[in-house]
Amino acid sequence: MITPLTLIVATVVLAAGTFAFRFAGPALRTRVELSPRVEKVMATAAVVLLAALVATSALLEDGGFVGFARPAGVAVGGVLAWRKAPFVVVVVAAAATAAGLRLLGVP
Repeated sequence: MITPLTLIVATVVLAAGTFAFRFAGPALRTRVELSPRVEKVMATAAVVLLAALVATSALLEDGGFVGFARPAGVAVGGVLAWRKAPFVVVVVAAAATAAGLRLLGVP
């Protein structure tokens, strides 16, 4: 059983770690010199990680395929975001697409 003290300690440790990581970036930027190739690889890695997160969230739930409605909604939202639509339009269109497909019986 998790005690309240354990939760408090875990929260404080995570907060301190987050602060340390956020502080280390600007503090070490002047001391650590990265090659342009490493900077390019790190930027690409961030995009790949974000794409993997979107893919797994859009396609999988409980270890199985979620159906076609959610990925269709994500695709609509992605296209609208790529076309630089306002954020509210992206979210509403994605949700409406998924809800409309589910209303039509598409899993």
